[in-house]
Amino acid sequence: MTRKLIDLSMEVYKGMPVYPGVTPPFISQVFSHAEYAAITGTDKFGIDHCNTGIIVMGDHVGTHIDSWWHANPKAPGGAEAIPIQYCYGDGVVLDVSYKGVGDEITVPDLQQALDKINYTIKPLDIVLIRTDRSKNRFDKSYLTDYPGMTKEGTLWLVDQGVKLMGIDAIGFDPPAEFMFKRQKYWEAHRVMREREYYHIENLVNLDLLPKPFGFTVSAFPAFFRGATAAPIRAVAIIEE
Repeated sequence: MTRKLIDLSMEVYKGMPVYPGVTPPFISQVFSHAEYAAITGTDKFGIDHCNTGIIVMGDHVGTHIDSWWHANPKAPGGAEAIPIQYCYGDGVVLDVSYKGVGDEITVPDLQQALDKINYTIKPLDIVLIRTDRSKNRFDKSYLTDYPGMTKEGTLWLVDQGVKLMGIDAIGFDPPAEFMFKRQKYWEAHRVMREREYYHIENLVNLDLLPKPFGFTVSAFPAFFRGATAAPIRAVAIIEE
């Protein structure tokens, strides 16, 4: 048996698109190898060894899991309270890449995607919503041109026992322009006001998975106390 890993995570870099209101990333070297040698004193012996840097960014940059607290002020904690048992498990990809800009992803859309692959969701499956919008992640259109989940669709997945779901778009809900037109404001996020669930945003490479199920997803969050979300290195593990 061989094991194949497919990276589902977005590269984080200065100047990347981020959701409006999220602090963009700043990543830089602070001390060069020579400078750090001078600080530590090894330069006196003709030795340089390491360099050091700094990372500053919002907690919703790149591929990340939203904490329950992000949408529910009564949640028991921030990113540190995301149960890690929900972050490793059987994955299933639901292909709704035919949906247009601003479209809502509904319960019938999810059921149709499941029927197409002849799969029944079981409790604790990690459901990955494929829109293919991550292919535009280096373009400004990534900020505005994507479909999003409905309240009903999100609740339906939670009712199947799903605790972690994700999307390959910058937002889990439709773009703000369309939410305001419909007067339906972050309803998928606000499902967290009613139920405990977690979602991933900014997934990539869902189109590279060779099969829609029969693989494992690893999506462990960084252990940041008090953060509203946590970056992850999401990976699909395929045993063949």
